Amino acid sequence: MKGIPAGVSASHPATARAGLQVLRDGGTAGDAAVAAVLACCVAETIFTGLGGGGFATYFDAATGEVTCLDFFTAVPGLDDDCRAGPMIAVDVFFGGLPQVYSIGGASVGVPGVPAGCGEVHRRWGRLPWAEVVSPAISLAKTGVPTPEAHARTLDACAPALAWGEGAAVYTPNGRRLAGGDLLFHPGLATALDALALNGPSIFYTGDFAPIVVDTVRRAGGVLGPRDLAEYRVLETPVDHAELGGYRVRARHDLNRTVDTIGGLPADLTRPHRAPGVAAALRDQGRQRIGDTTNISVVDPDGNACVITTTLGLGSGVWLPGLGINLNSMLGEGELITDDMRPGRRMSSNMCPLVVIDPDGRLAVAAGSAGASRIRTALIDTLLGVLIDGLDMTEAIARPRFHVVDDTVHAEFGYPRAELAALDQAGWRIKQWPDLNHYFGGVTAVGQAGAAGDPRRAGVGLLL
Repeated sequence: MKGIPAGVSASHPATARAGLQVLRDGGTAGDAAVAAVLACCVAETIFTGLGGGGFATYFDAATGEVTCLDFFTAVPGLDDDCRAGPMIAVDVFFGGLPQVYSIGGASVGVPGVPAGCGEVHRRWGRLPWAEVVSPAISLAKTGVPTPEAHARTLDACAPALAWGEGAAVYTPNGRRLAGGDLLFHPGLATALDALALNGPSIFYTGDFAPIVVDTVRRAGGVLGPRDLAEYRVLETPVDHAELGGYRVRARHDLNRTVDTIGGLPADLTRPHRAPGVAAALRDQGRQRIGDTTNISVVDPDGNACVITTTLGLGSGVWLPGLGINLNSMLGEGELITDDMRPGRRMSSNMCPLVVIDPDGRLAVAAGSAGASRIRTALIDTLLGVLIDGLDMTEAIARPRFHVVDDTVHAEFGYPRAELAALDQAGWRIKQWPDLNHYFGGVTAVGQAGAAGDPRRAGVGLLL
């Protein structure tokens, strides 16, 4: 069994380069992952940002221990001194069909990305904090070219992203950003400079905290100073399942990724497995879009850090002078549960994971964007690498299918023999004309190499 290479995989070349730079400077997987996440908050604001939330999974090569951290958004309202105003409904078209989302101040949950980055660095970092933040600052000062794949996502999500102050960022001079155009956020370098100097607490109890509260409340939200001051990163239980003699380890997410892996059919040969995989993936019709991105890092010591973050679609509520769009997680219908009391952590489909080989060594570090398609994308990639023997690039780039109720949505080029098996088993087939960012955005580093998802302009870079 070959060893795993050190490297970084991300959904933007600039993000991956930021993480790789930190690895070259002697940083750990934790250092590099945090640097890449902060770079995401500059280069991938169509998907994520400092105003969002996320999850991290860390593999310690020396001990074999896997740790999952939850720094997702929390439900605001602990201060109990104001009422939420109405949210703003926006239609986002995906696959030709409208999806209704809600944005505005009342959609803003307590952000966790700054706190999460700080906790990952505290636990597993080695370089000084300011050095880890530095690559993101450099990107924020110049702006970053928009990949064509990101521009296509913007086309779908513009009703939310280009709303209000976002119009000047995403539709400068009245024209929506296209592939190759510069994405630049005035004030974001200032915010990152302050983060480097003061640490994440600046957002929760420091100078930025009253700015966050005042901005959200003026926009009709209820987030208050106590919501920020009492926010904490949580350590969550680690779930596991077997796949082809390997052990997959991750948090227990809303879409039950690990449980689904455990429910895959015994016969995983192609094309026979297709109906059984489809049955395991049946997801009660959730088809939310979601703006999400993922970072996967392995360092030279074999440690891995996988971090997935999101803004939802973004609330359209921007911190004045700081270039930060706040999340819209309270406007994401599939995340609203019966226990949405103030202070409670919201649920999520995000599932950064690691795979351990039969010898106890790291085999894969992976995560994905794509809301309810995260599970689909991750499972198909793991089947490609662990069962089908593909390298990471082939496994991530090949056509996938996603299940909604009794319909299989299949990307262009999906094998005809498997579609026939699905049809014979009674599934309805909807064939898409292309490889589409709807089907997720995997980034992974493993024994099979490092790769990003072409659906999201992803890249994998080895040290």
